[in-house]
Amino acid sequence: MNAPPEPAVQPAVRLTGIHKSFGGVPVLRGISLDVRSGSLHALLGGNGSGKSTTLKILAGAHRAAPGGAIRIHGKEHPTAHYSPARARAAGLRFVHQDLGLVPDLTVGENFALEGGFPRRLGTAVDWRALYRRTQEHLDRARVAVDARTPVGSLRPSDRTLVAIARALRDDDPAITLVLDEPTARLPQHEVDLLLQSLRECRERGQTIIYVSHRLAEVLEIADHVSVLRDGVVTADVPRSRTDRAGLIEAITGATLPEPGPGAGVGVRRPESVGPPLLRVRALSAGAVRAADLRVAAEEVVGVAGLVGSGRTSLLRALFGDLRVRGGSVELAGRPVTVSDPPAAMRLGIAMIPEDRGADASFMDRPLWENICAAGLGEHWHGWRIDKRRERAEATALVARYGVKAASPDITFAALSGGNQQKAVLARWFRGSPRLLLLDEPTQGVDAAARADIHRFVRSHVADGNAALVASSDFEELAELCDRVIVLREGRTVAELIGAELTESRISQSAQQDRTDEHVDAP
Repeated sequence: MNAPPEPAVQPAVRLTGIHKSFGGVPVLRGISLDVRSGSLHALLGGNGSGKSTTLKILAGAHRAAPGGAIRIHGKEHPTAHYSPARARAAGLRFVHQDLGLVPDLTVGENFALEGGFPRRLGTAVDWRALYRRTQEHLDRARVAVDARTPVGSLRPSDRTLVAIARALRDDDPAITLVLDEPTARLPQHEVDLLLQSLRECRERGQTIIYVSHRLAEVLEIADHVSVLRDGVVTADVPRSRTDRAGLIEAITGATLPEPGPGAGVGVRRPESVGPPLLRVRALSAGAVRAADLRVAAEEVVGVAGLVGSGRTSLLRALFGDLRVRGGSVELAGRPVTVSDPPAAMRLGIAMIPEDRGADASFMDRPLWENICAAGLGEHWHGWRIDKRRERAEATALVARYGVKAASPDITFAALSGGNQQKAVLARWFRGSPRLLLLDEPTQGVDAAARADIHRFVRSHVADGNAALVASSDFEELAELCDRVIVLREGRTVAELIGAELTESRISQSAQQDRTDEHVDAP
């Protein structure tokens, strides 16, 4: 006699026929998703795909149109009454890119901001109980952090783990953890630590919805993958039944080039490198102690290293944004002193900083003003700026660099991350800088925007210019660059080229203990 079939396990989360429009424009077109209990379910999609709207509906921040259904562990929640409070009561916990932690407070105090401060004698805070209870949560989540440590002193991955431990402090397997781009600002070695922690959460029966632009980590850790494009589900498959090419096609609707050195535009052989356009010897500035490098015209050179290695300090020093303590810089064979950013711009140097929101844009100003910000002097007409001409030029650049915006008048803050980055690149490309400095150029952008940005950079250097790219994404450096130098403790310790230019080799060079001699750039 055959055994009766086992009862089907209710999905942790089920969305059925979810619609959402803004201003009459459909954003979600009847999406349906099942998230299996105890699984890590990746949710992917490009900018404008509807992914963020889906998360906000799940969190209760946006209300779906009537007719759809939200079920959490089998219980249906009418969309008309669904709210953040109902989402939390149903067991959903969200950890966003902005972790919601206060750097000046201790880990324990940050836990208490959500869970409350234990009291004794009526009103006094029981600090001993707070830190004991917080430490128990941290230990149970296997987060090796002291509850009395100020959050601001933690490394980025530990802050993310603290935010996750705080979200899971109820220790209830019915809780579903939703992570929005948790590794977007982490270097690779810290990504590995976070992914291992998530594996352990899954092994303990936790359900995780994981949103990321990084396809490699999704393929490494996910059990199931769903992809949104233009408000519809274009892929909904077990991880074992897809690969990078399949995910890219589902995200973009097109097949993108396979990764490889300088993939896509103007691939150059190492032996074709000519005399250096930029040469740096024993540069000392900020975290950089003795950096050596060379960059030839028509070449993209990467700068790899762990947090604190001096990647950003090197670029800031070359742009005149950080005082140089020693060493020399030559541009086109001539010694130069870059005293400040205006001096760098006069020399034909442009920089795209890591934090585009704080350092590269005016978030509350229109897109067209942001694009033209580096060339205001060219639009003076008499005693005023010719805004009509400025706006027309920006409109042309928006079209040329594929910046998706409803209008050039839209505020910069309203653009997606990928379109913001394209707009910042367009601002500098209009002046054809001969040396382009890029710090984390594709951080937080989707696969299609990443491919576009790489193509724009390669096209720019093909015109006789050069680019220096600092990135914690070693896969990106292997894809984009002709050569990569590795910094460790502020010094150039390796140069990778040709067959050595792989993600694993870059990672190995950046992380190994310092046992080799300082390497001088040729």
